[in-house]
Amino acid sequence: MVDLSLVKPQHLWYTVGLIATDGNLSKDGRHTNITSKDEEFLEGVKKILGLNVKLTKKTRTSEKNKKYSFLQIGDVKFYKFLLEIGLTPKKSLTLGELRIPEIYFKDFFRGVIDGDGSISTWIHNSNGNIQWSSRVVSGSKKFIYWLQEKSENSFNIKGKVHIAKKIETNPLYVLKFGKFATKNLLNQCYYKQCFALRRKYLLAEKCLNAEDKLSKYGIHARVV
Repeated sequence: MVDLSLVKPQHLWYTVGLIATDGNLSKDGRHTNITSKDEEFLEGVKKILGLNVKLTKKTRTSEKNKKYSFLQIGDVKFYKFLLEIGLTPKKSLTLGELRIPEIYFKDFFRGVIDGDGSISTWIHNSNGNIQWSSRVVSGSKKFIYWLQEKSENSFNIKGKVHIAKKIETNPLYVLKFGKFATKNLLNQCYYKQCFALRRKYLLAEKCLNAEDKLSKYGIHARVV
C-alpha cells in the first residue's frame, strides 16, 4: 500500500512521471506496474514510496531471458489517485494533459526523462564543441504537445516536436530540446540529492559541468 500522506511530494510526483512514460495501469482497477532494466533503481522507487513488496523478473517482446525487473503496486487508492490526475489504462496512445502541481513539475519531468526520455551528447563535426540534447518520446500526440507547452512555460525554454517513425499505423512523437534548453532543463530537474535514475543523473551532472562558457545564458557549472 502507498500511504500518500507519508510519501514526500517530490517523490510522489517523480513516480507519477515515471509511470506516465514507463509504467502502466492494469485493467483490474488495482495494480500499477513499473518495469526497468535497473533492479537497484526499482528498489529505490520502492523505498521512496514506502513499499515492502518483492520485485519480479519479466521479458519484453520476443526476448526469452527475463532481464527486466518488474515492480507491481497493488493498491486501489493509489490507482484511483492516478486516474484522478489523468492517467489511464492503455495510456500509450490516449494519454493527455495531467494535473501536476506547478511546484513539483520539475520532479514530474525528471520522472518522465528517467522513464522514456534521453540525454545525449556528441562532438560537433565542424567546430569541435560539445553538444547536448534531451528528448522525450510518446505515442500520444495530445500528451507530447501538452508536455511541450507545460515545460516551455515552467522552465522558460523552447522545444520542438517531430515524428520519428511509425509503429504499425501509429506515429511516434518526439519532444526535443537543444543544447541551451537542455542545460536549463537539467539544472532545474536534476537538482542536488534528488531521487533519479543514477545513469541519467550522472549525465545531467556532466552536462551541467561542461566547460562551454554558458554563464551569459544564466547557466553556471554545478560541482557535485
